[in-house]
Amino acid sequence: MNWDIIEGNWKQLKGNLKEKWGKLTDDDFDRMSGKKDELAGKIQERYGLAKEDAEREIDDWAKQQKDLT
Repeated sequence: MNWDIIEGNWKQLKGNLKEKWGKLTDDDFDRMSGKKDELAGKIQERYGLAKEDAEREIDDWAKQQKDLT
């Protein structure tokens, strides 16, 4: 799924994001407002992943969302 679509549907997808990355808070999701780089940064911080791994996880998650919007 195109990240612009995800950003536009951020509030609707927030529940799916919380299921995937439960260590992130509602405040985290509200502050990032759909920004992919901020999501990657928070995933790195909370899960101790390298930037490339966080971005790969985000891309994998985004591909799975194609049927949800």
